[in-house]
Amino acid sequence: MEDNLHLIVIGGGAAGIFAAIAAAEADNQKKVVLLEKTNVFLAKVRVSGGGRCNVTHDCYEPRQLVTNYPRGNKALIGPFTRFQPRDTWEWFEKRGVTLKTEKDGRVFPTTNSSQTIIECLLQAARDAGVDLRLRQEVTHIRKEDSGLFCVQLSSGEVLKSRALLIATGSNRTGHQWAEAFGHTIEPAVPSLFTFNCPSSSLKDLSGIAVDAVELKIENMPYVQRGPLLLTHWGFSGPAALKLSAWAARDLNQKNYQINLLINWVPSYTAAMLREELLKCKKATPSALLATFCKFPLPSNLWKRLVELSSIDLRKKLADLSNAELTRLIATLHASSYRVEGKTTNKEEFVTAGGIRLDEIHFKTMESRITPGLFFAGEVIDVDGITGGFNFQNAWTTGWIAGLAAMQLK
Repeated sequence: MEDNLHLIVIGGGAAGIFAAIAAAEADNQKKVVLLEKTNVFLAKVRVSGGGRCNVTHDCYEPRQLVTNYPRGNKALIGPFTRFQPRDTWEWFEKRGVTLKTEKDGRVFPTTNSSQTIIECLLQAARDAGVDLRLRQEVTHIRKEDSGLFCVQLSSGEVLKSRALLIATGSNRTGHQWAEAFGHTIEPAVPSLFTFNCPSSSLKDLSGIAVDAVELKIENMPYVQRGPLLLTHWGFSGPAALKLSAWAARDLNQKNYQINLLINWVPSYTAAMLREELLKCKKATPSALLATFCKFPLPSNLWKRLVELSSIDLRKKLADLSNAELTRLIATLHASSYRVEGKTTNKEEFVTAGGIRLDEIHFKTMESRITPGLFFAGEVIDVDGITGGFNFQNAWTTGWIAGLAAMQLK
């Protein structure tokens, strides 16, 4: 039995390792051990951003930053005033990792490899003296009358510590431990997914990207703008992923069976579209619909939208009837596609749900119910849209929790 530990961190993902580093660097006289059930640390970091690791986002104003979190936005304002993307950038650069900002605001290592981030974090943990342990399955946790946490491992080993930090992500086991200490769990549902539309008339246009569309869910209040990618199963890209995040709970209740409305030219109102088409009809009456496209749409997509408006592509603009014009405007402004399911975005998996926010002190990430118990990362009911925001939540809450845990007497 080992009972001279100050902090046990359960979970070897981004939040857990960052918390352990912050703790150990704050006081290297107090022992910190990190337990990971699997045989690898930072598995989600490895696959994130297509294997490049979207470390954070180029957004440095806390009140603006929190608008990217469908759940947890108000609770994170305080934490982001203490550790935000600028601090993340400085933390990695101080340890030899050069970062870059891409045009959409996402921040990556210049190596374009998540391995760079993994190696940096693990080396920082070793340098700080964190006891990193793989294949450590926790079977039972309790708090003794002495105030120490007692952690039982499947190997039979028992560890005791003054503080305990749970950073197990969306894993149900972590939620069960939190429940055992009196916490309430908001049900976990998928977030950040793409839309499956098996009956879509656009599936054969897979690979086409549109720079700016507006997506709406019929009979729901959710609207998102941004790039859209047509896939062989339906729709992906930032606009779809952001919409899935904000509507995660309602979509789950609908079993992902909804009508998706797409405005292909959101910079135009219906009246503006009509005016523009009439102007073109007058200026270039002999232009064929097959080759004419005044709007920022890929040629093949434009042709398909014309066909879906029941208009002959061989028709000249001059021969476009008022009824056809009305149908084309309706298609451009609000095409409807039946969503019949979801698909995980690449290999990433994010959930909405976790420990209730009002049961946690966000100044310290300590439990309001069980003193000495801390939480960080996705185990809490916080999730962000795509773009590095979920990792920033992990870095921030991990850093705060790790520091606070070491201040316990």
